[in-house]
Amino acid sequence: MATDRTSNKGSGRTGGKSGKRNAAADRRAKIEEARRKERARDRRNRLVTIVACCVVLAATVGGGWWLVANSDGDGDDAAAPQSGESAEIEGVQTWEDLSRNHVEGQVEYTMNPPAGGDHAQAWMNCDADVYEAEIANENAVHSLEHGAVWVTYNDAAAEEDIATLSDRVSNTTYTLMSPKADQESPIVLTAWGNQLAVDTAADPRVETFLDTFVQGAQTPEPGAACTGGLAE
Repeated sequence: MATDRTSNKGSGRTGGKSGKRNAAADRRAKIEEARRKERARDRRNRLVTIVACCVVLAATVGGGWWLVANSDGDGDDAAAPQSGESAEIEGVQTWEDLSRNHVEGQVEYTMNPPAGGDHAQAWMNCDADVYEAEIANENAVHSLEHGAVWVTYNDAAAEEDIATLSDRVSNTTYTLMSPKADQESPIVLTAWGNQLAVDTAADPRVETFLDTFVQGAQTPEPGAACTGGLAE
């Protein structure tokens, strides 16, 4: 009977040790599984990061290629006139190499109204100024040198056209307007070296001329004042 009790005690201790080993093995297995999942997650994250970087790089390179391809295109867009640049306007007369000396007295101009040449020391104010009486050519030409457009009309111009042009000039800096009885056309728009004659204010070239030549590329002295000159 003593022998049997001793045998049972030994068996219990053996079973307890075996259970502890199994529990430890389970814990190690779980820890290893967790580590395996963590490594797999890290690999996925690295893969996602690499793919994202590749996508960004491809977009950057592709965008740069698109910009280069468009800048090296057929040039149609580049050839279009930009705002403020001279553009061809049907009927515009042009003169080049006009003198710009300041002189006293009257000047004999080759065009009427004059579109440039020697002129007076003082300019006519051209900050949206509408004059009811004729002004001196020599002072008006100095205004053209500063980038103004000079609108003139004679007795053949319709009253409604004069009113329309007066409103337009009154709202446009670097313009001036005055009657000029001896010009041939009812209405003439003049910038330095450029001139357009029209019959009515409704002619679409009037707006085009103003948009092109008010402080346009033809201006000999861009940014020069249109105030501080003569007011009458």
